[in-house]
Amino acid sequence: MPLHRHVQGQPPARRAGLRRAARRLITVVAAVVVGAGMLVAPAHAAPSPEEIEAAIDKQWEQLEPTIEQYNKVRAQLKKDRKKAEELQKKIEPLALQTELALNRVGDMASRYYMTGPSQELGALLVSAKPDTLTEQLTYLDRLAAQERRDLQVVIDARAKFDAEKQKLDVLIAEEVKQEKELAAKKNQINAEIKRLQASMPKTSVKVAGCPTINGVVSSAARTAIRVACQQVGDPYVWGATGPNAFDCSGLTQFAYRAAGISLTHFTGAQWNEGKAIPRSEARPGDLVFFFSDLHHVGLFLGGDLMVHAPRAGKPVQVANINHMPVAGFRRPG
Repeated sequence: MPLHRHVQGQPPARRAGLRRAARRLITVVAAVVVGAGMLVAPAHAAPSPEEIEAAIDKQWEQLEPTIEQYNKVRAQLKKDRKKAEELQKKIEPLALQTELALNRVGDMASRYYMTGPSQELGALLVSAKPDTLTEQLTYLDRLAAQERRDLQVVIDARAKFDAEKQKLDVLIAEEVKQEKELAAKKNQINAEIKRLQASMPKTSVKVAGCPTINGVVSSAARTAIRVACQQVGDPYVWGATGPNAFDCSGLTQFAYRAAGISLTHFTGAQWNEGKAIPRSEARPGDLVFFFSDLHHVGLFLGGDLMVHAPRAGKPVQVANINHMPVAGFRRPG
């Protein structure tokens, strides 16, 4: 007898029991297959906060040069605007001088238009006595020479004015170009920082103040160290120069400004604004620079320590200088 006929001939209770048994078997087999797959698939643990921080630090190494380039352009723009103001001050008296000279020429032109130089010469000759003719001709020659000098004053003043104005126009055109570059860089930096901050672990960072400084430290260096250490815990904000937020070169500029020493808000400029010091002779208060392109700087405290503004998400803090490749030391002042 065929099997299906045999099953169909079984009682309903018997058939229902077989179906339940089959479903249980299928469920068991599926669970075994899935379990086996889970055992074979490699496990991927979530990255630790330390690993995330290390990854962000690596990306920041690529971003910080762009930030310092922005600082460079902005510092140059500040200098250019000062030059533009100085040129404008030079141009103002030149413009007045040109106007006065043109007025003199206008007076001469009006006089000659009304009387004519030939009439003036004729009047002198008619009234002249023979013994005074030479003197009168000399007077006319002097008068013509004075007019030529007046004309030359106009020409010279105008040429000088035009030259200075051309410098100013070039400077202003360069400023407009720089401002556009700054806007583009600012948008780029903000977008990148926003992306990095989205992946930063939400943890609070507690940092200790600066250690006691011992050794030979100049008065300016003491002031700079004191001021920089007072900023420990302040947030990093790119482009900031204090008093409540800083980027790396903004912090060193702020600290040394308090000591009466002017530094440019750009790591590359600060490198050239101090005296080169070998690492073996570095003293507290020296600036310590990092990476081959000098895109990071801190204030050396001695004992392989520095106070610096690390990056977005990390406040001003004391850190070991050996965590980054040291490029060299400079002593401001």
